[in-house]
Amino acid sequence: MDKKEIVKLLEEKHQILFDWLQKQPEEIWEKAPEGKWTTAQQIQHLVDSLQLLNNALSYPRFFLKHKFGLCNRETRDYDFIVKNYQKKLIENKDQAAFFNRKLKKPVIKNRERLLNRLQIQNKKLQYKVNKISDLNLDTLIIPHPLMGKMTIREIVMWTAYHTEHHTNILKEKYSNIL
Repeated sequence: MDKKEIVKLLEEKHQILFDWLQKQPEEIWEKAPEGKWTTAQQIQHLVDSLQLLNNALSYPRFFLKHKFGLCNRETRDYDFIVKNYQKKLIENKDQAAFFNRKLKKPVIKNRERLLNRLQIQNKKLQYKVNKISDLNLDTLIIPHPLMGKMTIREIVMWTAYHTEHHTNILKEKYSNIL
């Protein structure tokens, strides 16, 4: 998937999420289905993920190369990344829960601010993807807590799917309580 397609995918996945959120009553912001995160926590998680990636991509390329090395394989495609993530989620439910155990519970008064942060972080990532060379997208690697080392191109594609994944959770879980 080339850079333009990735940026378009990021925009589309986030727009679907924003469209869904606009149609929902504000009461669901702090309300959670049994044993699940609130809508606010889902959004906070996405903001945190995007911010971590944007922070990593702010480091000089030589630093990323020195710290994490270079990729020694072909870049995986979007479908592979999606299937691998779904598999890793099933295999590592406890690890995923542990990693996110201290997730904040944003309140309704912070809703607009948090949604704005999500949009800003998404736009920052799109900008950064457009500025990174294809060579760096495919050779520089950074670690993902569940998936292991991934090329920058792979982790950005994962980020698009990650947004879709949480949008689907919201749609599924809230269809039963609204």
